[in-house]
Amino acid sequence: MLYPLNSADKLGFTEVKELIKAHCLSVMGQEMVNKIQVMSNYDLIAKFLNQANEFKNILQNDAALPINNFYDIKSLANKARIEGSFLSEEEFFQVQASLTTVFAVIAYFSEREGVYPNLEALFEHLPIEKAILKKIDLIIDPKGKIRHNASRELMDITSGIAKAEQEARKKIDQIFKTASSNGWTADGSLTVRDGRICIPLLAENKRKIKGFIHDESASGQTVYIEPEEVFSLNNRIRDLEFDRRREIIKILTSLTDELRPYVPLLLSYHGLLTKLDFVRAKALFAIDIEGEMPKVVNEARLRLLNARHPLLYLSFKKDHKTVVPLNVGIDEGTRVIVVSGPNAGGKSVCMKTVGLLQMMVQAGLLIPASADSVVGVFRQIFVDIGDDQSIESDLSTYSAHLSKMKKFVEDANGKTLILIDEFGTGTDPQFGGPIAEAVLEALNHKKVRGMVTTHYSNLKIFASHTEGIENASMLFNNTEMLPMYMLEVGKPGSSYAFEIAQKIGLPQNVLNLAKNKISSGQKKVDSLLVDLEREKKEIFDTKLKLDKQQRRVDSLLAENEELKSFLDENRKALLKEAKQEAKNIILNANKLVENTIAEIKSSNADKEITKNLRDNLTVELQKNTVKPDVVKPKVAADEDIKPGDWVKLIDGDTTGQVIELIKDNVVIAMGELRTVVKRKRLEKVTKAAVPKELRKSMNSHTSDIASFSPEIDVRGMRTEDALFAIEKLFDRALMMGFGTLKILHGKGDGILRKMIRQYLKKYDQVDRMEDEHPDRGGDGITYVYLK
Repeated sequence: MLYPLNSADKLGFTEVKELIKAHCLSVMGQEMVNKIQVMSNYDLIAKFLNQANEFKNILQNDAALPINNFYDIKSLANKARIEGSFLSEEEFFQVQASLTTVFAVIAYFSEREGVYPNLEALFEHLPIEKAILKKIDLIIDPKGKIRHNASRELMDITSGIAKAEQEARKKIDQIFKTASSNGWTADGSLTVRDGRICIPLLAENKRKIKGFIHDESASGQTVYIEPEEVFSLNNRIRDLEFDRRREIIKILTSLTDELRPYVPLLLSYHGLLTKLDFVRAKALFAIDIEGEMPKVVNEARLRLLNARHPLLYLSFKKDHKTVVPLNVGIDEGTRVIVVSGPNAGGKSVCMKTVGLLQMMVQAGLLIPASADSVVGVFRQIFVDIGDDQSIESDLSTYSAHLSKMKKFVEDANGKTLILIDEFGTGTDPQFGGPIAEAVLEALNHKKVRGMVTTHYSNLKIFASHTEGIENASMLFNNTEMLPMYMLEVGKPGSSYAFEIAQKIGLPQNVLNLAKNKISSGQKKVDSLLVDLEREKKEIFDTKLKLDKQQRRVDSLLAENEELKSFLDENRKALLKEAKQEAKNIILNANKLVENTIAEIKSSNADKEITKNLRDNLTVELQKNTVKPDVVKPKVAADEDIKPGDWVKLIDGDTTGQVIELIKDNVVIAMGELRTVVKRKRLEKVTKAAVPKELRKSMNSHTSDIASFSPEIDVRGMRTEDALFAIEKLFDRALMMGFGTLKILHGKGDGILRKMIRQYLKKYDQVDRMEDEHPDRGGDGITYVYLK
């Protein structure tokens, strides 16, 4: 049950139905869309949702469903039901095309038996009576015309007409040829007058051919005559055409009589086609809004994840904008959510999104929200949105609101969803606030579910200490005084009345006067809410910083693990090779010693031979002797060191390349790392003494600098992903010494631009940020200048 009756209009449900109607192929489908209602039967809701979801799956992932022809065969069936009536050729063609579609659809689902069970249920137990189609096919051809051989009589009549027309044509051609050769005809050829073929004769020659004059030219110089010999033949053709028409009516009447027993089945087929058109339209609309099927439960609760208002989504989609998604839950613990915050901050849109999506689900429509969302079933939906004052009923705005509150309090229960916009407004806030609080308390006692929006502080305070009621606020950037359109459940929001007034430019003396006129308690509450927003922003920034540090730590740990694994693996390989080589050396040495001893013995220790053998042993020994490292003389500390030189720490083994000299300090690069060292701690070394790996790393880094682009495009990215990408670019730019970054973030609603600039402000290395020139992108591009 919806209350009031215009709730569907208030929430945009009527507009949704109009968009669905635009996808219908038939008037019957549009009529079904008009009948869409919010249901409370759980089984029906689940069935309709599953049907729409299955059809959406067909449209996106399966072969096209063969539904090309939609005709109103219900009216044709009702016409055929009447005794003595008959359907025309065109009407039988419509029945023929519709039946062909029905049987093609049934065959489509038969090939996919069990894949789309809810759509298959549409024609479950529906007889497939192809005899009707066969009977029509015998009479009506694929072009919708009656076949010339539909009956023996029709075939004879058609043949007789063809022969008579051929004979008449032959005769008139002969007469026309003779008249032309005699010069009796006027310029031109045979023509048709009153459905008869005539010869154009000059007026002075009209007596030279016997016949019937059908017409004459405007000048009277030409007459159009049908020759006497052809006149009788044409009359015969006319009589045969009358006979043909009577025979066709006879055939169509007979075919209609054969069709009459199948009228109930035709009506069933009509119902199937109408339902398919209806479900197809719902599925196409779901694709338009990126709709999904949520989990439906037979309880009075809901949990929407990444939900978007469908009408707002379609509007933004045209302008290439994105809608900020909504995440909200209403259940036994959090029955009523009191949403507060500044004007134009999105409170009403948030509440309307909840109401519209709930109505769509209970009407069997897919919704633009995550498939993990959970939507329950409410028996009643009560809505109080907008100004319903009535001159005829003598109701003011506030009286209209109170009338609705009376209905809500009397009839609402635990299975009712209430949606109230600007709760308590329309009268003196001193009295409107307490009345609204009393109504909210009464509704809470009845355990209703719902969402209300308000600016009243007493309602925020009441919600904060009342079980079942939860505060929520629309996030607001209190630095730039702009809404963020994000709902945060758990704390109330400030109206930011003074802050917004100050930004607009209201004189300071007026603002001070206004502040003095409000109570200290109210001032304290609002200031507290503003402070909470600022603290939350600081916590958010700190979280981003910690996340960045954590990612960096994780990256370094991964690099260390990879390096350790690499070193362990190579150490094992080197030891294995060294052992094998030592083994080979020992074996070769043993053989050499044994051979030397044998030769000395065989030569009876001849001095010359023994001397040569000793020389051989010395040569082999020198081959396997490790040469000591040549200690190169240290470079004097006062030797000139310039950028590009390779240097080494005197008190360590660290080697790097000089980047810059700053008085007594030297900036050196070791791979991607930079460090500053006192000049007296360095000694200059040759390039050959630098390990190949380090030189290769430096060359690679130099290549990185050459290929590095200080420009990034984050348009279309989520805020968190954009900030992470910008952070990586920022780090590399600092490390490589770049002074300017260019960030393309687009204009849109400006939220991404604000978040990026706010994020970069916290870095000391950032000097300033500027917009691009208006002719080259304006505030859609930010230039970041580094110190």
